[in-house]
Amino acid sequence: MPIRTVILLGASLVFLYLLFTVGAPFLLAIVTAIFLEPLTTVFMNKTKMNRLAASTISSTIFTVGLLGMMALIGIKLVNEFADFLQKTPGILENAQTYLSDRLEDLQNYTNGSGGADQLENWLGNLTNMLTSLATNVAGILGNFASGIPDFFIFFIVYLVAVYLFALSLPMMKASFLSLFDDKSKVQVEEVLGSLRKSVFGFLRAQLLLSVVTYILSFIGLLIIGTSYPLAIALLIVVVDILPVLGTGSVLIPWAVYQLVTGDIFTGIGLIILFLVITVVRRIIEPKILGDAVGIGSLSALISLYVGYELVGIVGVFLGPIIVIVISAMRKAGLFEFKIKFQ
Repeated sequence: MPIRTVILLGASLVFLYLLFTVGAPFLLAIVTAIFLEPLTTVFMNKTKMNRLAASTISSTIFTVGLLGMMALIGIKLVNEFADFLQKTPGILENAQTYLSDRLEDLQNYTNGSGGADQLENWLGNLTNMLTSLATNVAGILGNFASGIPDFFIFFIVYLVAVYLFALSLPMMKASFLSLFDDKSKVQVEEVLGSLRKSVFGFLRAQLLLSVVTYILSFIGLLIIGTSYPLAIALLIVVVDILPVLGTGSVLIPWAVYQLVTGDIFTGIGLIILFLVITVVRRIIEPKILGDAVGIGSLSALISLYVGYELVGIVGVFLGPIIVIVISAMRKAGLFEFKIKFQ
């Protein structure tokens, strides 16, 4: 592979990483503008509007719809989730009290034998861990409150960028293509088309999987009869995005706690819910990712895990997109890498 190609790939990887971190509002904005482009084109063709008017109307429709959805669902969800986090330290303290009571019962039963002393040390460490967890939850509440201004700024920048990108999308594409000669333009346009199809397919696939997980979690929690089903289902979805954790990181410890404290129905229900979500996802995930993204299920899984291990949560999205970009460039013939023995 030529040195020039290696440098270009390296610079592209750095650019993608920055785009997914500090450039996140602009990345989301340009993705939104591309989604809105068919609607903008319809306004321009059917009503003979100019680009400015058509893009403004389509962006306004999106903004109003987004704000309306946030007003209808988001406020209740945030209140429910905040109430849940506020009560979590109390739940952990109750768990600590329960363990202490059981330890005292065991000591009375065994009359202070050596086995009870060892169990006391183990349970003492466990209660200390629960206390530390309660402190961390309180810290999460503080971080959540302090992060609201940053989110507000992020959201405003995102909405403004949507309007600007929707207006400037054709000019941006033309400026980008002008960097290449006539022969390369055809290949670059082929890459952009393939990339658009694969990236948007990947995002749709992840959204669909998250929606399925959320619906299953919400229905299951309603059947079990737990409090705050909206907030807990959202927490399950957020944790499930991480390839190392998954839904079991929330449901299994919760189920164990319920079983230990004597709530057999809830504990068994949470285990069944975990099994249902896992089985359904394992059935539909390979098909959805393979069809939507255009890369194999194994490649998608490896890119998810490696991306997460290298750069954290950003890598969950960055890893598969890098694989998609490289695959699209190879298909278009922009570069080839073959091992040759003399």
